[in-house]
Amino acid sequence: MGFKEQALQDNLKTFLDISTFGEKRTVTFDGETYSGDDDEGIACVISQMKEQDRVTVMSDHEHGIYRVSAVFHCALQDIGGSIPEKGRKFGIYDPDDNFLREYYVGQSSCDHGMVRLELEALDE
Repeated sequence: MGFKEQALQDNLKTFLDISTFGEKRTVTFDGETYSGDDDEGIACVISQMKEQDRVTVMSDHEHGIYRVSAVFHCALQDIGGSIPEKGRKFGIYDPDDNFLREYYVGQSSCDHGMVRLELEALDE
C-alpha cells in the first residue's frame, strides 16, 4: 500500500469516524442525493460554521440577513467520485432540525481522496 492509499485509510478511520470527529449527513448536489449505504448519511466533518453580517451597499435595504459559511469534508467515494465545482448548489440535511440547508460552493479541492468544500449561504 502506497502513501496516498495509507493517507486515505487514515482519514477514513480517524478523521471521518463518527465516534471521533465525524457525523452522518445526507447531502445533495447536481440533482443527486448521497445518503450512504445505510441511508443514514455519509460520514463527514462540518467545521467553522459561523454567521456574520453581510456586506451591504447603500441601495440594499434588506436587514436581518446574514452570511453563513462552513467547511465540509468527506470521502470522494461517498459523493460518487465527482467534486462539486465553485458556484454550484450543495445541500446538507440536518436530521436534528429536519431541514435541508442549501449552500453555494465557494472553493473545492480534493487531496488523497478527501474532498474539502468551502460553503456559503445567506440566512435570516
